[in-house]
Amino acid sequence: MLETLFTDEIFSQYTIPLEDWIDTFVNWLQGYRDFFLVLRLPVEWLLDGIDGALQWLPPIAVIMLLAALAWYVASWRLGLFTALALTFIGFMGLWSEAMTTLAMVVSSVLFCVIIGVPLGILASRSERFASLLRPVLDVAQTTPSFVYLIPVVMLFSIGTVPGIIATVIFAVPPMIRLTNLGIRQVQADAIEAATAFGSTPSQILWKVQVPLAMPTIMAGLNQTIMLSLSMVVIAAFIGAGGLGEPVFEGLNALRVGLAGIGGIGIVLLAMVLDRITQALGEPTRKKAG
Repeated sequence: MLETLFTDEIFSQYTIPLEDWIDTFVNWLQGYRDFFLVLRLPVEWLLDGIDGALQWLPPIAVIMLLAALAWYVASWRLGLFTALALTFIGFMGLWSEAMTTLAMVVSSVLFCVIIGVPLGILASRSERFASLLRPVLDVAQTTPSFVYLIPVVMLFSIGTVPGIIATVIFAVPPMIRLTNLGIRQVQADAIEAATAFGSTPSQILWKVQVPLAMPTIMAGLNQTIMLSLSMVVIAAFIGAGGLGEPVFEGLNALRVGLAGIGGIGIVLLAMVLDRITQALGEPTRKKAG
């Protein structure tokens, strides 16, 4: 026994059956598969609505809308870059895929905000809740993205909706963390002043803390969008479609050109979304030009 302590034989003799425990847990969850199929309905409705609208609108209308949004929140330069980037994606023959990816990102981010902001607020108000939530977020953020695909497929089948569910799990931690951080960083003087004027805790939260924490919350939104975009691309491996599909097909067939244009489309879309959300997080910044 003492000799095995100094060699790797101890690991072969005494192994924790964690793999079996995980398989047993997932198999137990599969007994409630009907419940999980019901859970996918609101995700499916939202995604179908957004994707249907983006696919139905003429490309020029989508380009003008997003370019106008970029111009309004940032500058004419970003508006011009947005228009050129989306036009280039269209001329690469990836317009439909780009709109599907955009719909998936928007749907994922909406669910991340719905889940992340309330949890971040609760964590900022309760140290005990924050300490319980922290290891869960650590696991969610550090688990390799491909690992999420296996249980999601087992519980929700394949397709775009399971891809969004995996994306929400993967991308929601920054929204929670930075909402919590932003509210905690609000200066005590502002809260004391609001209390002195007779504000209720609810009024202090929504009229003082959340507005002052908005730049940090928007930084969390920016990170969530970037993580969502990276994950919806990986979700193409379970049939989610979008810009990840040409990358996946190019990888399987060793078609460098196909994978390359898919990657370029992803980069351009990521740059547009990143610049727009960064500008939204800086409302006091003067628009350039």
